[in-house]
Amino acid sequence: MRRPVLSVVAGMLALAVAGCAAEVPREPSAVPAPSPSARPTQTPFAGPVMPAGSPTALISGLSAPWSVVRLPTGSALISERDTGKILEYTAAGAVRVVTTVEGVAHGGEGGLLGLAVLDTGTPDYLYAYYTTANDNRIVRMPLLGSPGDYRLGTQQAILTGLARAGNHNGGRIAFGPDGTLYATVGDAGQPSRSQDLSSPNGKILRMNPDGSVPTDNPFPGSLVYSYGHRNPQGLAWDSNGQLWASEFGQNTWDEFNRIEAGKNYGWPVVEGIGGKPGYVDPVLQWATSEASPSGLAYVSGTFFLASLRGQRLWAINTAGTPHSTAWFAGEFGRLRDAVPGPNGTLWVLTNNTDGRGSPRSGDDKLLQITLVPGT
Repeated sequence: MRRPVLSVVAGMLALAVAGCAAEVPREPSAVPAPSPSARPTQTPFAGPVMPAGSPTALISGLSAPWSVVRLPTGSALISERDTGKILEYTAAGAVRVVTTVEGVAHGGEGGLLGLAVLDTGTPDYLYAYYTTANDNRIVRMPLLGSPGDYRLGTQQAILTGLARAGNHNGGRIAFGPDGTLYATVGDAGQPSRSQDLSSPNGKILRMNPDGSVPTDNPFPGSLVYSYGHRNPQGLAWDSNGQLWASEFGQNTWDEFNRIEAGKNYGWPVVEGIGGKPGYVDPVLQWATSEASPSGLAYVSGTFFLASLRGQRLWAINTAGTPHSTAWFAGEFGRLRDAVPGPNGTLWVLTNNTDGRGSPRSGDDKLLQITLVPGT
């Protein structure tokens, strides 16, 4: 039985990380479904919740997966950073390649990154954040067809000209409860950009679905929603519509931030909790060896944070004194994304084939985690 480790702002415990190399399948494939008794059938709880039992692998053989989005039709779409492919995983458990996105230029941490769909009941566009030879950009593509036969139409650029680099590209995109699109943009290796309001890098951006500036953004005429970020890669909203984000630190502290419009989150002046006037401190922080946080999900009163270098899933409770609990430390290697799954479950992407991990048998995988009432 795995044992969670409780951590609070005042300090966290280090957990051992283990891994072993294995041959990686060349093509992604669905994993045979578990017996009916093993299928998650519970309905979502009011929360908080926590993992129970062993995660189930839904897909194996993925290549550096970065983002997964579930569609109202029951299918899900997954991006592969290095190949530029978008895959469909159907409700029936089939896996197929939808397309290879034109213009993706993988290099370092760049490539095909975040995906998002505006949930209108009949998704009209798939949005993608990706790296080209010259920039990072956000595009949208008409989502055509039906489950098991989705295809994508011609790209329409929503935002171009974001500085690219071998690292710190950001890349997470998500539609908020207000219907606008939010995007995390890293400093692309130049920390001074984060404090420069004329630069879109080192920011969380907010835009209308067509890429235009919302009239109620904090800086008139600007897409900048918050600034002073180093390399944020997680976005999620709680049940009150409050935005939260995860962020890579440099050498000391990774961050979990409550995002408020127009606020300055400190980088490069402050890393982690600094207590300096004019800068917003994170609600929680972890040593970089314990986190390197990427995708962030909110399910039934609990945030779940996928950690890369830390190779664990953090469960975060913000009620009362915010605290976090580590799950599955070292069991599945690097974790890239986390999203709410069906029937109150959690989906997590592993990320051991991106050149920094140690691939295990079947890597990379889409895992499904059963959630039960927590404390």
